[in-house]
Amino acid sequence: MTEPFNKHANNAATHPAYLSVWEIEAYYGESYIVQNVSFNIHEGEILALLGRNGAGKTSTLRTIARMGNPELRHGEIWLDHKPLHQMKNHQAAAAGIALVPEDRCIIQGLTVEENLQLAQIAPPIGWSLERIYELFPRLGERRKQEGTTLSGGEQQMLAIARALARDIKVLLLDEPYEGLAPVIVQEIAKTLEIIRDQGITTVIVEQNAVAALKLADRAVILDTGSVVFDGSAKEVLDNAELRAQYLAI
Repeated sequence: MTEPFNKHANNAATHPAYLSVWEIEAYYGESYIVQNVSFNIHEGEILALLGRNGAGKTSTLRTIARMGNPELRHGEIWLDHKPLHQMKNHQAAAAGIALVPEDRCIIQGLTVEENLQLAQIAPPIGWSLERIYELFPRLGERRKQEGTTLSGGEQQMLAIARALARDIKVLLLDEPYEGLAPVIVQEIAKTLEIIRDQGITTVIVEQNAVAALKLADRAVILDTGSVVFDGSAKEVLDNAELRAQYLAI
Protein backbone atom coordinates (compact mmCIF):
# COMPACT_ATOMS: atom_id res chain seq x y z
CA MET A 1 0.00 0.00 0.00
CA THR A 2 1.32 3.46 -0.85
CA GLU A 3 2.32 6.06 1.69
CA PRO A 4 -0.48 8.46 2.72
CA PHE A 5 -0.77 11.40 0.39
CA ASN A 6 0.49 14.60 1.98
CA LYS A 7 -1.97 17.20 0.78
CA HIS A 8 0.30 19.95 2.03
CA ALA A 9 3.10 18.84 -0.30
CA ASN A 10 2.73 21.45 -2.98
CA ASN A 11 5.99 20.88 -4.81
CA ALA A 12 7.28 17.89 -6.73
CA ALA A 13 10.26 17.23 -4.48
CA THR A 14 8.04 16.27 -1.52
CA HIS A 15 5.57 14.07 -3.39
CA PRO A 16 6.14 10.48 -2.26
CA ALA A 17 4.64 8.67 -5.26
CA TYR A 18 5.46 8.32 -8.93
CA LEU A 19 2.06 9.65 -10.03
CA SER A 20 0.31 11.92 -7.53
CA VAL A 21 -3.19 13.27 -8.04
CA TRP A 22 -3.96 15.94 -5.45
CA GLU A 23 -7.44 17.38 -4.83
CA ILE A 24 -8.29 17.74 -8.52
CA GLU A 25 -11.57 19.35 -9.47
CA ALA A 26 -12.68 19.21 -13.09
CA TYR A 27 -15.71 20.51 -14.95
CA TYR A 28 -17.62 20.04 -18.20
CA GLY A 29 -18.88 23.59 -18.56
CA GLU A 30 -20.44 24.27 -15.17
CA SER A 31 -21.02 20.59 -14.38
CA TYR A 32 -18.79 19.57 -11.46
CA ILE A 33 -17.60 16.11 -12.56
CA VAL A 34 -14.37 15.30 -10.68
CA GLN A 35 -14.74 16.42 -7.09
CA ASN A 36 -11.64 16.81 -4.94
CA VAL A 37 -10.05 13.52 -6.06
CA SER A 38 -6.66 12.50 -4.61
CA PHE A 39 -4.63 9.30 -4.90
CA ASN A 40 -1.04 8.12 -5.30
CA ILE A 41 0.52 5.43 -7.46
CA HIS A 42 4.01 4.03 -7.16
CA GLU A 43 6.12 3.19 -10.19
CA GLY A 44 5.17 -0.13 -11.79
CA GLU A 45 1.85 -0.47 -9.95
CA ILE A 46 -1.48 -1.26 -11.54
CA LEU A 47 -4.34 0.78 -10.09
CA ALA A 48 -7.98 -0.14 -10.75
CA LEU A 49 -10.08 3.03 -10.84
CA LEU A 50 -13.61 1.78 -10.25
CA GLY A 51 -17.16 2.96 -9.68
CA ARG A 52 -20.64 2.85 -11.14
CA ASN A 53 -21.51 4.49 -14.46
CA GLY A 54 -21.23 8.25 -14.14
CA ALA A 55 -18.91 8.09 -11.12
CA GLY A 56 -16.26 10.22 -12.87
CA LYS A 57 -13.76 7.53 -13.83
CA THR A 58 -13.24 8.45 -17.48
CA SER A 59 -13.25 12.14 -16.62
CA THR A 60 -10.47 11.52 -14.10
CA LEU A 61 -8.39 9.71 -16.74
CA ARG A 62 -8.94 12.52 -19.22
CA THR A 63 -7.97 15.09 -16.61
CA ILE A 64 -4.72 13.25 -15.85
CA ALA A 65 -3.97 13.05 -19.58
CA ARG A 66 -4.68 16.81 -19.83
CA MET A 67 -7.23 16.35 -22.59
CA GLY A 68 -8.68 19.82 -21.96
CA ASN A 69 -12.22 18.54 -21.55
CA PRO A 70 -13.07 18.25 -18.70
CA GLU A 71 -11.36 21.43 -17.56
CA LEU A 72 -9.10 21.21 -14.52
CA ARG A 73 -9.91 24.15 -12.25
CA HIS A 74 -8.23 23.12 -9.01
CA GLY A 75 -5.61 20.70 -7.78
CA GLU A 76 -2.30 19.29 -8.95
CA ILE A 77 -1.07 16.26 -10.88
CA TRP A 78 2.59 15.30 -10.62
CA LEU A 79 4.38 12.65 -12.67
CA ASP A 80 7.94 11.87 -11.60
CA HIS A 81 8.41 15.46 -10.34
CA LYS A 82 6.80 16.96 -13.46
CA PRO A 83 3.70 19.18 -13.03
CA LEU A 84 1.16 17.67 -15.43
CA HIS A 85 -1.46 20.13 -14.19
CA GLN A 86 0.49 22.90 -15.90
CA MET A 87 0.69 21.07 -19.23
CA LYS A 88 -1.33 20.76 -22.41
CA ASN A 89 -2.19 17.31 -23.77
CA HIS A 90 0.78 17.10 -26.16
CA GLN A 91 3.14 18.11 -23.34
CA ALA A 92 1.71 15.46 -21.01
CA ALA A 93 2.14 12.88 -23.78
CA ALA A 94 5.78 13.92 -24.22
CA ALA A 95 6.23 13.60 -20.44
CA GLY A 96 5.12 9.96 -20.63
CA ILE A 97 1.31 9.84 -20.26
CA ALA A 98 -0.60 7.62 -22.72
CA LEU A 99 -4.40 7.34 -22.74
CA VAL A 100 -6.01 4.40 -24.57
CA PRO A 101 -9.63 5.53 -24.93
CA GLU A 102 -12.68 3.31 -24.85
CA ASP A 103 -13.21 3.61 -28.63
CA ARG A 104 -9.51 2.72 -29.25
CA CYS A 105 -9.20 5.32 -32.06
CA ILE A 106 -7.62 2.99 -34.63
CA ILE A 107 -6.93 5.10 -37.72
CA GLN A 108 -9.04 4.02 -40.66
CA GLY A 109 -7.21 3.23 -43.89
CA LEU A 110 -3.90 2.44 -42.18
CA THR A 111 -2.47 -1.02 -41.63
CA VAL A 112 -1.46 -2.33 -38.21
CA GLU A 113 2.15 -1.44 -38.91
CA GLU A 114 1.29 2.01 -40.26
CA ASN A 115 -0.71 2.75 -37.09
CA LEU A 116 2.38 1.87 -35.06
CA GLN A 117 4.77 3.77 -37.30
CA LEU A 118 2.60 6.87 -37.10
CA ALA A 119 2.90 6.77 -33.30
CA GLN A 120 6.67 6.88 -33.73
CA ILE A 121 6.78 9.73 -36.23
CA ALA A 122 8.19 12.09 -33.61
CA PRO A 123 10.17 11.53 -30.40
CA PRO A 124 10.07 10.28 -27.72
CA ILE A 125 10.04 6.86 -29.39
CA GLY A 126 9.39 3.82 -27.21
CA TRP A 127 9.34 0.12 -27.99
CA SER A 128 10.60 -1.07 -31.38
CA LEU A 129 8.22 -2.80 -33.78
CA GLU A 130 10.13 -6.04 -33.21
CA ARG A 131 9.62 -5.80 -29.46
CA ILE A 132 5.92 -4.97 -29.92
CA TYR A 133 5.40 -7.95 -32.21
CA GLU A 134 7.14 -10.17 -29.68
CA LEU A 135 4.61 -9.08 -27.06
CA PHE A 136 1.69 -9.17 -29.52
CA PRO A 137 2.49 -11.95 -32.03
CA ARG A 138 -1.02 -11.70 -33.47
CA LEU A 139 -0.30 -8.12 -34.53
CA GLY A 140 2.89 -9.30 -36.18
CA GLU A 141 0.89 -11.81 -38.18
CA ARG A 142 -1.54 -9.08 -39.25
CA ARG A 143 0.93 -6.22 -39.71
CA LYS A 144 -0.22 -5.58 -43.30
CA GLN A 145 -3.94 -5.79 -42.45
CA GLU A 146 -5.98 -2.61 -42.08
CA GLY A 147 -6.29 -1.87 -38.37
CA THR A 148 -10.03 -1.22 -38.35
CA THR A 149 -10.72 -4.68 -39.82
CA LEU A 150 -9.19 -6.48 -36.85
CA SER A 151 -11.34 -8.22 -34.25
CA GLY A 152 -12.25 -6.27 -31.11
CA GLY A 153 -9.56 -7.97 -29.06
CA GLU A 154 -6.93 -7.40 -31.74
CA GLN A 155 -7.91 -3.73 -31.99
CA GLN A 156 -7.45 -3.40 -28.23
CA MET A 157 -4.01 -5.00 -28.56
CA LEU A 158 -3.17 -2.53 -31.32
CA ALA A 159 -4.33 0.41 -29.22
CA ILE A 160 -2.10 -0.69 -26.32
CA ALA A 161 0.78 -1.44 -28.70
CA ARG A 162 0.47 2.02 -30.23
CA ALA A 163 0.84 3.53 -26.76
CA LEU A 164 3.96 1.43 -26.15
CA ALA A 165 5.41 2.66 -29.43
CA ARG A 166 5.91 5.92 -27.56
CA ASP A 167 8.27 6.25 -24.60
CA ILE A 168 5.58 6.10 -21.92
CA LYS A 169 5.70 6.04 -18.13
CA VAL A 170 1.98 5.77 -17.34
CA LEU A 171 -0.62 3.86 -19.33
CA LEU A 172 -4.24 4.96 -18.81
CA LEU A 173 -6.75 2.37 -20.03
CA ASP A 174 -10.44 3.19 -20.41
CA GLU A 175 -12.64 0.07 -20.54
CA PRO A 176 -10.07 -2.20 -22.24
CA TYR A 177 -12.20 -5.33 -21.74
CA GLU A 178 -15.46 -3.95 -23.14
CA GLY A 179 -17.16 -6.32 -25.54
CA LEU A 180 -14.38 -8.92 -25.40
CA ALA A 181 -14.73 -12.65 -24.80
CA PRO A 182 -13.42 -13.91 -21.44
CA VAL A 183 -10.49 -15.73 -23.09
CA ILE A 184 -9.38 -12.48 -24.77
CA VAL A 185 -9.79 -10.60 -21.47
CA GLN A 186 -7.42 -13.10 -19.87
CA GLU A 187 -4.94 -12.69 -22.72
CA ILE A 188 -4.92 -8.91 -22.41
CA ALA A 189 -4.60 -9.17 -18.61
CA LYS A 190 -1.49 -11.34 -19.02
CA THR A 191 -0.09 -8.76 -21.42
CA LEU A 192 -0.70 -5.96 -18.92
CA GLU A 193 1.16 -7.98 -16.28
CA ILE A 194 4.15 -8.19 -18.64
CA ILE A 195 3.95 -4.44 -19.22
CA ARG A 196 3.93 -3.89 -15.45
CA ASP A 197 7.04 -6.06 -15.18
CA GLN A 198 8.71 -3.63 -17.58
CA GLY A 199 8.18 -0.86 -15.00
CA ILE A 200 5.24 0.89 -16.67
CA THR A 201 2.59 2.22 -14.30
CA THR A 202 -1.01 1.49 -15.30
CA VAL A 203 -4.40 2.92 -14.37
CA ILE A 204 -7.32 0.81 -15.57
CA VAL A 205 -10.95 1.96 -15.66
CA GLU A 206 -13.17 -1.06 -16.18
CA GLN A 207 -16.80 -2.05 -15.65
CA ASN A 208 -15.64 -5.66 -15.33
CA ALA A 209 -14.51 -4.82 -11.81
CA VAL A 210 -13.61 -8.35 -10.74
CA ALA A 211 -11.27 -8.82 -13.71
CA ALA A 212 -9.67 -5.43 -13.05
CA LEU A 213 -9.25 -6.17 -9.33
CA LYS A 214 -7.62 -9.54 -10.01
CA LEU A 215 -5.06 -7.75 -12.16
CA ALA A 216 -4.51 -4.68 -10.00
CA ASP A 217 -2.27 -4.05 -7.01
CA ARG A 218 -4.50 -1.31 -5.63
CA ALA A 219 -7.97 0.11 -6.13
CA VAL A 220 -9.58 3.52 -5.91
CA ILE A 221 -13.38 3.66 -5.97
CA LEU A 222 -15.22 6.79 -7.05
CA ASP A 223 -18.83 7.65 -6.25
CA THR A 224 -20.44 10.74 -7.79
CA GLY A 225 -17.02 12.17 -8.60
CA SER A 226 -15.37 11.65 -5.20
CA VAL A 227 -13.05 9.02 -3.72
CA VAL A 228 -14.84 6.67 -1.31
CA PHE A 229 -12.15 3.97 -1.09
CA ASP A 230 -8.38 3.85 -1.56
CA GLY A 231 -6.63 0.62 -0.66
CA SER A 232 -5.49 -2.75 -1.92
CA ALA A 233 -7.36 -4.59 -4.66
CA LYS A 234 -7.59 -7.61 -2.37
CA GLU A 235 -9.48 -5.55 0.22
CA VAL A 236 -12.19 -4.87 -2.35
CA LEU A 237 -12.32 -8.48 -3.53
CA ASP A 238 -12.69 -9.63 0.08
CA ASN A 239 -15.32 -7.04 1.06
CA ALA A 240 -18.72 -8.04 -0.33
CA GLU A 241 -20.47 -5.13 1.39
CA LEU A 242 -18.14 -2.57 -0.21
CA ARG A 243 -18.55 -4.15 -3.65
CA ALA A 244 -22.33 -4.24 -3.34
CA GLN A 245 -22.56 -0.63 -2.19
CA TYR A 246 -20.30 1.01 -4.78
CA LEU A 247 -19.81 -1.52 -7.60
CA ALA A 248 -23.11 -3.44 -7.60
CA ILE A 249 -21.27 -6.81 -7.64
